[in-house]
Amino acid sequence: MNMSGARERLVVIGGDAAGMSAASQARRLKGPDELEIVAFERGHFTSYSACGIPYWVGGDVTDRDRLIARTPEEHRARDIGLRLRTEVTELDLDGQRVRAREVDTGEESWTSYDRLVIATGARPIRPDMPGADAAGVHGVQTLDDGQALLDTLEGTRGRRAVVVGAGYIGVEMAEALINRGYEVTVVNRGSEPMSTLDPDMGCLVHEAMEGLGITMVNDAEVTKILTGDDGAVRAVVTQDREFPADVVVLGIGVSPETTLAKAAGLPLGPHGGLLTDRAMRVRGHENIWAGGDCVEVLDLVSGQERHIPLGTHANKHGQVIGTNVGGGYATFPGVVGTAVSKVCDLEIARTGLREKDAHRVGLRFESVTIESTSRAGYYPNASPMTVKMLAEQRTGRLLGVQIVGREGAGKRVDIAAVALTTGMTAEQMTALDLGYAPPFSPVWDPVLVAARKAAAKVRGSL
Repeated sequence: MNMSGARERLVVIGGDAAGMSAASQARRLKGPDELEIVAFERGHFTSYSACGIPYWVGGDVTDRDRLIARTPEEHRARDIGLRLRTEVTELDLDGQRVRAREVDTGEESWTSYDRLVIATGARPIRPDMPGADAAGVHGVQTLDDGQALLDTLEGTRGRRAVVVGAGYIGVEMAEALINRGYEVTVVNRGSEPMSTLDPDMGCLVHEAMEGLGITMVNDAEVTKILTGDDGAVRAVVTQDREFPADVVVLGIGVSPETTLAKAAGLPLGPHGGLLTDRAMRVRGHENIWAGGDCVEVLDLVSGQERHIPLGTHANKHGQVIGTNVGGGYATFPGVVGTAVSKVCDLEIARTGLREKDAHRVGLRFESVTIESTSRAGYYPNASPMTVKMLAEQRTGRLLGVQIVGREGAGKRVDIAAVALTTGMTAEQMTALDLGYAPPFSPVWDPVLVAARKAAAKVRGSL
């Protein structure tokens, strides 16, 4: 309770993973008589899986509601005052209050707080060019975005789609559109798709995408989007080519949604995300917390702040925040940058640093790439797998791993994620007691084969 003896009020801005996890955890620790919780969400949905949107658009998930972990009604039943379709437009830090506007009516009001959680997420990057806001051009970040894209797909006669960008969202949306029967072109300004991988590994993804019938256009910068007389998109233009389009999906990444925080003078990092301490409290502000895609987190390998918008982190942030708001104690120590994705049956995984990341922070390293199989070579349906590993010179400390392969490849990256978190060397990894049977792996798991080769290369460089 606050100094007046009245119950405290927690205000949460953002109704998805971080925000509602924080609200729910705080409610577990403090009842309604001790803590009032008010949550603002500008969209129609709460606590949903944004990561599942490409699979919903592509038809693998047939019902939108299957992506929703907890409905607004379920939150309200737990005494969380959830206000949908209500956007917070201003933070008054001195007055400890927020101004909110009802999206449908425009009505505005102020709400005071004792504790504040900022979980405003991220926004799709829209290129600053003619036509970027035209009808038929879609970013995909929220369930509302996904529904808008589906509405366009169902109302469009043409079957030509252009995806701008070839990161996780771009690649996943390209597959989703192929599954819906569209002719898909991906325009990518990088040398290969999946810039979270080194180019030599991204090349494997490129081959798989073209095998699906996706046209890959690399080293191409989009300069404008052309529209027809009706104002709808009709083509995407690069420096030297024009690609007809009936729908355009922007997959060039997201940036932290910190407009409110910046206007209020809260501390932001080099990537535009809020800076917090390990308890997820905004630096310099005792009663304000932040989590999810709007914050920057510590990279345990490089020692630098990074913006990594992933639902796994957001949910953990929310748990930490809710515990601390509710009177407990929890911290979020940082990340190693683990992520997995797929293109059809090709699994793509990475953790730790890429070569350019290591160069940027001044680390010298050895790099090895090995070819192996997902199962014992003689066992039916063994599939090829490529593993790339980076280890620091002299120390042999593991710096990063990338894996591209078929069934059973992607989740192997978790071995490396644990090794990175504990600071293991490649040599130490070779002694890991991993599970073995012919249906699951060769005698030497592909990750350990890479570790052996990396350890040998480090020894040779001493």
